[in-house]
Amino acid sequence: MNKRFIILFLLFLFSSSFLSYAQTDSIANPTKIKIDGVAAVIGDYVILDSDVDKAYIDLESQGIPTSNIERCSLLGKLMEDKLYAHHAEQDSITVSDAEINDYVSRTIDYFVQQLGNMEKVLEFYKKKDEQSFRSELFDINRVQQLSQRMQSNIVEEIEVTPDEVRTFFDKIPVDQRPVFGAELEIAQIIVEPTPIESEVERTIRLLETMRNDVLENGSSFASKAILYSQDPGSRSRGGRYTLDRKRPVMVKEFRDQAYRLREGEVSQPFQTDFGWHIVTVDKIRGQLIDVRHVLLIPEISAKELKDAKDKLDLIRKRIQDGEFSFADAALDFSDDKDTASNGGVLINPTSGDTRFELTKLDPTIYNHILNLEDNQISPPILDEDRSGNKKYKILKVTNRYDEHQADFAKDYVKIKDLALKEKQLDAIEKWMLEKIDDTFVNVNRSYRNCDFSNKWVK
Repeated sequence: MNKRFIILFLLFLFSSSFLSYAQTDSIANPTKIKIDGVAAVIGDYVILDSDVDKAYIDLESQGIPTSNIERCSLLGKLMEDKLYAHHAEQDSITVSDAEINDYVSRTIDYFVQQLGNMEKVLEFYKKKDEQSFRSELFDINRVQQLSQRMQSNIVEEIEVTPDEVRTFFDKIPVDQRPVFGAELEIAQIIVEPTPIESEVERTIRLLETMRNDVLENGSSFASKAILYSQDPGSRSRGGRYTLDRKRPVMVKEFRDQAYRLREGEVSQPFQTDFGWHIVTVDKIRGQLIDVRHVLLIPEISAKELKDAKDKLDLIRKRIQDGEFSFADAALDFSDDKDTASNGGVLINPTSGDTRFELTKLDPTIYNHILNLEDNQISPPILDEDRSGNKKYKILKVTNRYDEHQADFAKDYVKIKDLALKEKQLDAIEKWMLEKIDDTFVNVNRSYRNCDFSNKWVK
């Protein structure tokens, strides 16, 4: 039967969300059951009333108040996602099952961390078992990933020229120009404690033992990762990651080891900034590689930790005594490769520049720099990442920018970003109008009076 015919049939069948009477053990005693109504059909996608209900639950699970969010608004958002996903498939934009499963696993790991265990997660989301929950998350995330990739595809080649940025800025009335909050530029010097040689050798021997057990005795690599790996991001998944040659996310040393392996091979122990690893390749799928790894971090004794702090104390004193500048010290002594060559100055990952809005600073950094005077250097601060790596750092505020109304010269990067976003939104709006006209769209009569932001009701 033609897929489009089935969709039309479903729409006809459920358009009024009618009540059906299902027979129980006794024909004379019917039970009323409400059939899940079809809210809308977008291309090859059907949106049910229950999908809108699930959207409310999802928002509430994120701590977002839903009392002022109208059902029409949520349906409109779901229709947008389905329109993007439908045309992503039409344009052969794909997302692999492995990528989605990886994201679903990380999502469930987060839920478990927040609620305590899997049973509480299933109870909170009203799911009968983990497999059905995973299946539902898979479907939701597949649509979301396709939607995001379609939107990225629409705007990926859009750029703004300096003239367009100027035009964008000039058309904003002076009294309506944005006000940018107080911002800081922050520099750091990091000293990492060095484990003693015998501890590094012990860590390598442990990894070699695991490797031999897998290769010679047939032990499960995934079990080794679950039992011993110190990577919190992959441990519960048996150390699994999916690498994409087109979008590298792991450090270079890790990628280099993984890409030279064949399926089933296990690497020798190797070192990255995170610790020591062994990695194996489960499957190679074109540009995608499914890998597993075990991460072990050599233990740092109290003495090595104190040595790192003492070294940083001395660096700080030499800067304060004028022996060399903070920037020169960062270049010569900092163990953070990402900032050392830049005088220790941090890069804002959101904007790509060196400014951090005070109200959006990481709370751990905010607490340490809040009371620093200009040119004052913080005392050594103990920092520990999610994997358990410990290091000491000192911080300095190198520049302050008070709250101010947008200035074209001083805030060009931010203004350019606003101009680009406006141009991208215009492109998406134009695409949306064209595709709604070109796509089969049918909205249930009970939603046709909604004030949608797009013209869904034709």
